[in-house]
Amino acid sequence: MTQSNIMPGFRPALAYTLFYLTLVVLIPLSTLVFKSLHLGWDEYVDIITNNRVVSSFRVSFGTSLIAALVAGVFGFVIAWVLVRYPFPGKRFLDALIDLPFALPTAVAGVILATIFQPSGMLGKWLMGTFGVQVAYKPLGIVVALIFIGIPFVVRTIEPVLQEFDTTMEEAASSLGATRLQVFTQVIFPNIFPALLTGVSLAFARGVGEYGSVIFIAGNLPYVSEIVPLLIITKLEQYQYAGATAIALTMLLVSFLLLLIVNLLQLWARRRSGQI
Repeated sequence: MTQSNIMPGFRPALAYTLFYLTLVVLIPLSTLVFKSLHLGWDEYVDIITNNRVVSSFRVSFGTSLIAALVAGVFGFVIAWVLVRYPFPGKRFLDALIDLPFALPTAVAGVILATIFQPSGMLGKWLMGTFGVQVAYKPLGIVVALIFIGIPFVVRTIEPVLQEFDTTMEEAASSLGATRLQVFTQVIFPNIFPALLTGVSLAFARGVGEYGSVIFIAGNLPYVSEIVPLLIITKLEQYQYAGATAIALTMLLVSFLLLLIVNLLQLWARRRSGQI
């Protein structure tokens, strides 16, 4: 008897997946697109090229990119320490990494704003020592997004480091490679796709983050106003056309950036021989 190449249960599982994606993702996104079609092209361009809108896009995407890159560096270091070194309190630190996942984002925003405001514990020290104000500035947004984004990087890199074959390091060392050469030519190329994935997840989360940002950002137009806040502001003012136009533009730009990141991941995996 001929056997099917499709595993048992594939068709109902695929049907359920498509139904779920259609119900939860495609229908809401298509509604956003159809709502934006009521606008004329000139009206749409006028909305998204408004100076306040452009400034909010610059703040959201700029701070998210900076925060994702910083989270990538520190997240890689944290994952490396958790995997490679035993030390007292390791389990507690490992559990603490997931705190931003469990903590309500509004609570995180209030805590960060309290700590980093000019009269706060860290904010006062930074102002007095370095003359740097964190809260109510774009720098405060970066700090909040780093706090939110680091767990994505750590949890993406950690399993890859755990499964990494250490005999490759030993072989490179036996051939005379230095520690720096082992890291840059053996370890990092195999870890880079996972690192890129973690950074892209942190960036995607940062672009749409709202709760942890509004309390520490200051929300000043042209200075520290993010796109999600601008969308909510327009909805509260019953400017539904403007809100949907901004949301659609944010969706398209985010999708384009994530597509580029996915292509970079594919290139990195092929270059490292993982596929």
